Amino acid sequence: MGTPWKANIMQHIDIDSLSEDELIELNHKVVARLRFLSQMRSHSAMLDFRVGERVKFRRDGDHELVGTLIRYNKKTVTVVTDAGQHWNVSPSLLTKANPPATAHANGAGIARFPGRSAESRKTNKVTG
Repeated sequence: MGTPWKANIMQHIDIDSLSEDELIELNHKVVARLRFLSQMRSHSAMLDFRVGERVKFRRDGDHELVGTLIRYNKKTVTVVTDAGQHWNVSPSLLTKANPPATAHANGAGIARFPGRSAESRKTNKVTG
């Protein structure tokens, strides 16, 4: 899976000789490394999209939702659908959508949302 020298390093770790405390420490390091790699993949996928860009995704394999990316979060992005719903979506589930047919040259790059107060906003989650 990795480079040959990394595979060679793995052969030198004798976990049978490690104490319980050492195994727990090793486990914590492995979990931290896996989290870091996951965050890097998520961050890389986020860079494929820009705030204000039109995107689409499927909710639990259901119908397709289209909206505008409004914010980057730690592991997800926030998308506001055309119906005004807020969704936190894993960037790996997003694809670029065509701009709405009603876009005008003088309003290009400006996302307009239905008037809703921040207190009444409900955020949904989609993860993959």
